[in-house]
Amino acid sequence: MAITEVAEYAHLSESDLDALGTALEAIRRDVENSRGAADRAYIQRTIVFQRCLEVTARLVIAATRGKLACALGTVALATAKTIENMELGHNISHGQWDWMNDPEIHSSTWEWDMAGVSSQWRYAHNYRHHVFTNVIGMDDDLGYGIMRVTPDQPWGPGNLLQPVRNILLGIMFEWGIALQGWESERRGAATRAEKSALTQALVRKIARQAGKDYLLFPALSVRRWRRTLTANTVANLVRNVWAYVVICCGHFADGTQKFTPAVLDGETRPEWYLRQMLGTANFHAGPVLALLSGNLCYQIEHHLFPDLPSNRYTQIAVQVKAVCVRFGLPYTTGPLARQYLRTLRTIVTLALPDRVASGRDCAYAVAPR
Repeated sequence: MAITEVAEYAHLSESDLDALGTALEAIRRDVENSRGAADRAYIQRTIVFQRCLEVTARLVIAATRGKLACALGTVALATAKTIENMELGHNISHGQWDWMNDPEIHSSTWEWDMAGVSSQWRYAHNYRHHVFTNVIGMDDDLGYGIMRVTPDQPWGPGNLLQPVRNILLGIMFEWGIALQGWESERRGAATRAEKSALTQALVRKIARQAGKDYLLFPALSVRRWRRTLTANTVANLVRNVWAYVVICCGHFADGTQKFTPAVLDGETRPEWYLRQMLGTANFHAGPVLALLSGNLCYQIEHHLFPDLPSNRYTQIAVQVKAVCVRFGLPYTTGPLARQYLRTLRTIVTLALPDRVASGRDCAYAVAPR
């Protein structure tokens, strides 16, 4: 069931919490004080690689013959779109590179290659999700409003369809993210004019995005327009499904805890850190998989330090694991396939009424320690 007293659940005293906060703040300071040329070179190198890969992929798709060349071009394009979305768009929009004071790599100016408006996404994600991580009724990412991912969420007949909704969410992930960002910021708009401006911004972005992938590039391919259109569609689909899998594994995997709004009453910084550690999960990844996931294979580290450079998460993870061992806290991780399959099991199980689901093997039902 959802946790109400985070420190009590983790068996940490007030002095333990203070020590936990001090340890994590020390990790933050070490990274902030050591950011420099190597980090700058990393993000610049990643941007150049992603752009070169995309240009090469589009040329291969449009200018070569044969199914093999087209397939290779499509794979390369999907990879380029994935890197742009995960390692660049997501992390730049978190402000991870704002310290460089480079207007081209700044959270306030970067517009990613997705249907959603970056500024609208930043409000829904950086604020609603990262501040209120896994708090029922506060975190819009907790089931994305269409799925029941904890028994604390009330069951309704519509939940029987959530296995199908789950598939559709993966396929249409960028459109779901676009609508979520728009709706989240629209709820906070004070006037009708502000709401209208948000809607217009989203419509313009969707038109620009769809026009680029489904009209402009196919038209530039002239006689091969069908092949280009198909390649762009497949690349976007692959990017969408991959991003969906990564995000689901980070928040719905076995071992991730959910919280009642009561945890926010007087929540201190150490308690916020603790909630992030309990509410997130990692998966095993080497350098390539880490790049393709935007280093969100280190979701625990990302939620602790969302504005620190993603290339540092490998280093930070070693220190965070040591902190978990020191304070007897779980460090939830595992192979990607296992993390996702268990997430899928939870989604399917919680589609059923509680009286049916309670008789099944429900790994999500973790009793307070």
